[in-house]
Amino acid sequence: MPKGFYKSYLEAVPLPAVLVDAEARILAGNEAAVKLNPHADNDRPLILVFRQPSLNSAVDDCLRDGKSHKAIYAHSDGPQEHRFDATVSPVDLASVSRGQAAPAASKGVMICFQDVTEVQQLDQMRREFVSNVSHELRTPLTAILGFVETLQGPARNDPKASERFLGIMSDEANRMNRLVGDLLSLSRVEEVSRMRPTDPVDLDQIIRAVIRNLSSVSEASASTVSYAEQLSTATVSGDADQLLQVVTNLVENALKYGGENTHVEISLECVSGRGGLKGDGYKIAVKDNGPGIDHIHIARLTERFYRIDSHRSREMGGTGLGLAIVKHIINRHRGRLKIESALGKGSVFSVILPVV
Repeated sequence: MPKGFYKSYLEAVPLPAVLVDAEARILAGNEAAVKLNPHADNDRPLILVFRQPSLNSAVDDCLRDGKSHKAIYAHSDGPQEHRFDATVSPVDLASVSRGQAAPAASKGVMICFQDVTEVQQLDQMRREFVSNVSHELRTPLTAILGFVETLQGPARNDPKASERFLGIMSDEANRMNRLVGDLLSLSRVEEVSRMRPTDPVDLDQIIRAVIRNLSSVSEASASTVSYAEQLSTATVSGDADQLLQVVTNLVENALKYGGENTHVEISLECVSGRGGLKGDGYKIAVKDNGPGIDHIHIARLTERFYRIDSHRSREMGGTGLGLAIVKHIINRHRGRLKIESALGKGSVFSVILPVV
């Protein structure tokens, strides 16, 4: 039977598919299979092409008992490892040939590969997310329960201790409230992540509103916020509330983590074909003269619950979700987030948004 005859059938399969004969020798493979393994269409023993014992054992079992079997096939593509669920099913080569000269042994096997890497990664992310949320909530809850027990017992009649413990309990309850608020905010952003906002938003007005809203924060740390390079027109299609949240988060982080007497400079400028955009756009840059960030942390800053200094972040009311929310909002607006920093040299967080 010509290889092209079997190959024409395999090309109708939307997954990588390979057909082998009763001797576990490859008869044909479709183009998707060749992309997975360049030798998937070669007239060679399967074991010399797909060198994974679990897959070859599944093929042997299928040829022996005539039943479908499952196997896991791991494929490395550069630094990324992909996981495939391989379905090994018996086929009657004689019926496929439709009267044409079929192989002497008409029993064969079709192997289909389904890439489940993304599903596996999402499942892992969900497990880590639940674990992180549980950990973040457990700590303040444990503290509150401990102080409640103390107030009900040894400190029942101690006004000074009661006042101190109630203050700590209030701080821990507020921390949980901020965490729940950020979780709800992240959930809302993810719900509309595929719906691109279309309302006209003036970025200049967004920046001015953030500066007004955070004036008390900057005064409390004896810091200053300046706004330079103002544009007469800087309108993008977006969600005003979400963009306000983005700029607020970046400026607030600069003020909080920059320390006392920090100077934060906000700039707004036009960009064309730069910053990862194909066309025109606007860039909002938030620059501070704080302690800076080691380069080993920069790539992970937008991960959920990732903190450079967990203790300091919690003391300042951070939930570890702020930059994750920023990233999701910017992605929804088809924009880009760029982080530049070095220890002792401050940081620059830039948001680039397309005009249309």
